[in-house]
Amino acid sequence: MFTVYRMRADELDNRFLESVKAAFRDEQVEIAVSSADETEYLLSSPRNRERLLRAVADVEADRNVVVPDQSVFR
Repeated sequence: MFTVYRMRADELDNRFLESVKAAFRDEQVEIAVSSADETEYLLSSPRNRERLLRAVADVEADRNVVVPDQSVFR
């Protein structure tokens, strides 16, 4: 089983720990902590930054927006 919990550090408390223990019972668990800002990482490359900002501008201007057939998801 793979589960990701995303929260602020000040939200970590005994209730969270107890819920993890209940969800995984006698399983061995691995807890990884990351505080990286994904947005900062994605914008760190000038080429990637330009491409992402252009894509945001396109969406905001309703240009180059492709809407897939939603019926397959029903």
